Parts: sequence; C-alpha cells; structure tokens
Amino acid sequence: MKDLTSATGDFAERLRRDLPAAAFREMEPRYLEEPRGRWAGRDGLLLAPGTTEEVATIVRAAADACVPVVPYGGGTGLVGGQIAADLDAPIVLSLERMNRIRKVDATENAITVEAGVILQSVQEAAEAADRLFPLTIAAQGSARIGGVLSTNAGGVNVLRYGNARDLCLGIEAVLPDGSILRGLSPLRKNNTGYDLRHLLIGAEGTLGIITAATLKLLPRPVHTGAAMMAVRDPAAALDLLNLARDRIGEGVSAFELIGRMGLDFLAETMPEVRLPLGTPDWSVLIDLGLGVSGDPQAALEDLFAVAHEAALVTDGVVAQSEGQRRDFWTLRESIPEANRRIGSVSSHDISVPIASIPAFISEGPAAIAAIGEFRINCFGHVGDGNLHYNVFPMPGRSRADHDEDRKAIKTAVHDLVHAHHGSVSAEHGVGRLKVGDLETYLDPGKLAAMRAIKRALDPAGILNPGAVLRAN
Repeated sequence: MKDLTSATGDFAERLRRDLPAAAFREMEPRYLEEPRGRWAGRDGLLLAPGTTEEVATIVRAAADACVPVVPYGGGTGLVGGQIAADLDAPIVLSLERMNRIRKVDATENAITVEAGVILQSVQEAAEAADRLFPLTIAAQGSARIGGVLSTNAGGVNVLRYGNARDLCLGIEAVLPDGSILRGLSPLRKNNTGYDLRHLLIGAEGTLGIITAATLKLLPRPVHTGAAMMAVRDPAAALDLLNLARDRIGEGVSAFELIGRMGLDFLAETMPEVRLPLGTPDWSVLIDLGLGVSGDPQAALEDLFAVAHEAALVTDGVVAQSEGQRRDFWTLRESIPEANRRIGSVSSHDISVPIASIPAFISEGPAAIAAIGEFRINCFGHVGDGNLHYNVFPMPGRSRADHDEDRKAIKTAVHDLVHAHHGSVSAEHGVGRLKVGDLETYLDPGKLAAMRAIKRALDPAGILNPGAVLRAN
C-alpha cells in the first residue's frame, strides 16, 4: 500500500478542471463532527457530486494520487464511520446533491433512489404509491439511503421486514478504481456469480461508494394497532413474543422491550411524555399491521387475556386510536433522547441470540458492579436480539466523572456478549469506534477474509481508511 497524500494543491486544481463548480463546497463544521462528540475530523476538500459519473471521476483521481476519500451521508452515524480524525486533508465526499427518486414502480413493488435521498422521503414516496417502505430508525428525517445501506441499518421493524440488506434489490456504486457497478435491477432471482450488492451493504464505504439503490416496497397494512404490556421479566417477554406470533402470525411488526430505568429517565428529563403503565420493571411495546380482515385491537385484547392467564403479563393498555398508538411510539422513541440528557458513561449496541436475552440481562449488572456503582438502561428490539445496553452515572455524578471507567465498562459488556455468542455491533456499524473490538472478538477466519477482500478491491486503501478495518 502506498502512502496516502492530501487533497490539496495540484490535485484539487485537477478536479476543478474535471468537475462542475457545483460539486465544490466550502467546508462546514457539521462535516467534521458526529452526534456523540467523540471525534472531530480535520479540514479537507469537501466535494458534493451530482451524478454517479462525477463520483467516478473523483474516485479515479483519488486512486491515481492515493488521496483518501471519506464518504458522508446524513452524518447520523454513531460509530465514527463518517469522521476521519487522523487523515490529513482527505476528500470528504458528500452525497447530498444526489437526492433524486429515479423511479417508483408499484407493479414491480420497487423504488429506485439515489444515495443522497433522505430515508423519510423514501417512506413518503412509497406511501404516495400506496406502498410501504418499512425501514424505520430514529434518524430517518436526516439519514440518507447511502449511509443506511452502508451500515446495514436495522430499526424497530426488523422483526417483520428485516434489515436494510433484506430490503435492497440492487445497487449502483463506484468501486475503488473509479469503475461503476451498475446493478439496479429489481430482479428477485439472479444467480449470476458473486452478489456484490451484499458485499457493499454494511461495508461502510470501505469497498465502494453506493450512489443509488433499488429497494423493495411492500403492501401497506390496512389496519394497525399497538399495545403496551407490563411483563414479569425478560423471560416472560420472550414467551409473550412467541405467543403473539403463534396467535397473530406475521402481523407482529415490532416488539420492543423497555426497562424501568428508561421510564425513570423519561419521567426525570421529559415529563411531557405520557407513561400509560407507570414505571413497571419491564414492559413491551407490541405493534401490529394486519390486512383487510384483521382487527388489531381485538387481537391484542385476546393476546393480553391469554398472557395474563399464563402469568406472563401483569398490566396492559391496548391503543384505542391511532393517536394513542402514536403516543406509545413517542414514548419508545423518546428514550434515546432521555438517555442523551442524562449522559451515558458507555453505550452499547449489541445483539445476542434471542434465547440468551434473559441470561445476558441477568448477568450484566454484576459485571458492571465489579467496576463501580452505575445505573443501567437496557432496552431494544427484543424480537431480533438487538439490545441497547447503556451505562449511566449515579444521580449527582456526571459522565465526565467516569472517563477512566469507560474502557473497562465496554470491555465487561462486550466480553459478556461474546460469552453468549453475540455481536458487539448489531445495527450501528463498526466505524472507527469498534475496529479494535473486531480484532478482539471476530472469528479470525472472517477477519482474514475481510482484510483480503479490502486488499483486492482497494489496494491503495483510499476508501474510508481506518473504518471497519485498521488502516495499514
């Protein structure tokens, strides 16, 4: 691998001859910051191409001159994948001008969009065609499709619809040599060799820059409903999930586990958020989407009755209107903001096998207590094993008081995850935050294969160096 150089001087002038003036932007602080404030990027050459061909021009020039390229989507990533603090004047490649919805095909049940399209805009375009694009995340109002796919984003509907990977039919991308992969076909069956789409999804811009994608659309549920139920413990929550799927089938769209600490944080920092069950130790939010003959309210009332008889639930509220359903989701979606206001010492986006969730949650407090006295807020998408396991200071103390504890806490949590055969990165990606964790916990064979793929596709190491794999 050659030494990387800077996007300055003659290199920048070369690009000014090859690109339109609209592709050049003045650097702004937002391109050098990330939501948690853990990293700050260095100044560089900010480029905002308007077409895939312009992206290819940039990458070809970068490959020739060994200039690093850091792709930038909506800037919502939580693991530092969009920030390169150790690169001297890289290209920061923003996809924000590539924001066109190219095609909506309700017959094909597919939508083709450019990488800079906001996720919420995709949802709205699908709704206008009487279809559903079900990927839902907290940052959907600012996250862009290129970043969503590059991190294989998850969200609350993975239980029913899958991750971003499962909702993508085709990819257009610029590879590290500047060549263009044109793979936007909506085909559901296409066994013509290696599926490069799945190689690029989740690669966080290290193997290619996604410029457009063809995404799946689905029928919109005719009837929706939701309920919040207090459960005996996390094991009862899993039993309730299985009971719900047995009785309601694939109509269960989301199943969220909420711990008491999250509700306490809401009461403390966001008292305007309604808590329909008060603050039980454990509760779940169940969301249904049914067809024309379905009755979500009746189905949820029946589920509660059977679950109460089985001593799985102790209390519950079934939404009587769409407004009340939205209130339930406002509660769930406000928990991350309440966490932010409290200020975590260490936050973890992890997953374990679903059957291991009760044991992991039971064993976690002792592992943390060995380090010190902390509060734990555990919540998440229990239907797919993804938990957000966040550790907070005790009242009267701040996260800054525990800077020296952060590494030990992360290690304790990730060691426990590994012991349960889980993943230290469930839906937020690896970025730069978890590169060392991959080296510690990832299967050596997989890690070696990833490094070989990176060397083969990007021998100069120009695409997002330092993300996912350590730059060599």
